[in-house]
Amino acid sequence: MFQSVRRLFAINRTLMRYDLLSLFPIKNLHWLARFLLWLLRPFSRTDDRPAPVRIRLALEDLGPIYVKFGQLLSTRRDLLPVDLANELAKLQDDVPPFSNEHAVTIIEQSLGKPLLSVFKEVDSQPLASASVAQVYKAKLLDGHQVIIKVIRPDIRKIIELDIRLMKKLANVVNRFSQEGKRLHLPEVVADYETVIEGELDLKQEAANTSQLRRNFVESDKYNHLLHVPQVHWDYCSEKVLVADFVDGFPISDHRQLDLNSVDRKVLAERGVEIFFTQVFEQNFFHADMHPGNIFVDASNAASPRYIALDCAIMGSLSEEERSLVAKILLAALNREYDDVADLCLRAQWIDQNTSPQAFASIIRSVCEPIFAKPLSEISFGTLLLYLFQAARRFGMDVQPSLVLLQKTLLNVEGLGRDLYPDLDLWSTAQPFLQRWVEKSYSPVNWLEQIRKSGTASDPSKTFLQLLPRSGTGDAIKAQSQQKLIATLQRQITTLTRAVIVLTAILSLILILKL
Repeated sequence: MFQSVRRLFAINRTLMRYDLLSLFPIKNLHWLARFLLWLLRPFSRTDDRPAPVRIRLALEDLGPIYVKFGQLLSTRRDLLPVDLANELAKLQDDVPPFSNEHAVTIIEQSLGKPLLSVFKEVDSQPLASASVAQVYKAKLLDGHQVIIKVIRPDIRKIIELDIRLMKKLANVVNRFSQEGKRLHLPEVVADYETVIEGELDLKQEAANTSQLRRNFVESDKYNHLLHVPQVHWDYCSEKVLVADFVDGFPISDHRQLDLNSVDRKVLAERGVEIFFTQVFEQNFFHADMHPGNIFVDASNAASPRYIALDCAIMGSLSEEERSLVAKILLAALNREYDDVADLCLRAQWIDQNTSPQAFASIIRSVCEPIFAKPLSEISFGTLLLYLFQAARRFGMDVQPSLVLLQKTLLNVEGLGRDLYPDLDLWSTAQPFLQRWVEKSYSPVNWLEQIRKSGTASDPSKTFLQLLPRSGTGDAIKAQSQQKLIATLQRQITTLTRAVIVLTAILSLILILKL
């Protein structure tokens, strides 16, 4: 109790230091909240800097847990004003390291044996220090170079205290402020709790790393795209993770890219290919793809490879979600707004009493400015963001998995166009969307739907409705349309023949038994 009260006083001092109390709209608050703010206002400083800047500085002052919360909040662009989201995106998760003595104690407790009985040497200075953990470079007894990731001492207690306070503050703001209700702060804090809980368990991160490695490194088809360090499970626990040290440089280091003569166009296109492969083929995507977690292997400059680090936050979608995202993107890109509205209604993403025409009109108003640009310049992440924002006006609650998808897509696009400004995202992404829609309505998948639920939609009708109409631009060429239709017709013919043959066999068996 005493710790909570002390922390609340610290938060209050920070709010007053950056004049954040003035941001609360007095007239929309409960009378008790208005009275408390009136009491505190004389103690607040005057700060003329823009409100987003003051909010960012306050979060930095409150410490690493609030910094990480601000980082998560910056991804909720479906909730935040653009200027605030952009400012919070500047938050850097770079904090002073904790002592080596604490690190050695945690590692030895985890191993159940002395440090030097496992490691030949461990660097005296950490490679990186963040809010939840820090990382050391080391060598195993056999000379193998590895990294040791160590959870900060007592970090769980600190996080649990701060999350309890965040929940209370979010509920107060949500109760007394209309603006707070619009921001859905309790929902955001709940998302944050899930994310931070995953980062506190390094065994979960190790498992994510191993899964991602299997998906790419152990695949002949995808090995050239992404390298993921191998986990050394014998030395891993909830508080310690040991994995291979990787030799590369951050993707944001343009100087190193140029010194190594890296083909930026290839690198940018491969980043997009990796993302859509993870989402639509593997259904397991790295959801924290900021520049600090993405390195480059430039040993082959003409065929550069990505290196993925820090797999604490991973995303996956249900088959229905993946199908809907693919369909909605295809329909929106072809300006079929009635189809987008129909898809959202059928998926129950929005209030079922919503007028499809009214929703389609809103979607049109937010999408048309995007399509004023050439197709190669359209941002998929921004398109999804605007669709989510429009849907919120009609009662949609964006699921955490879709928020992760939209956030990651924005990161991927930002990285790709930073590397190669002329990146044509659509030409790289379109085959994935096309294949997924084709797969979703294949006879095999249709039969699987029947097996699982006992019902299925008419595949030819639904699939053909998703194809763009002629004259809608370069999104999918007419030739591609005809190819897809021909493929579907062949599959339906094959299925029909199989059903006829199966029926004949069953009939023959019954006749013989009689």
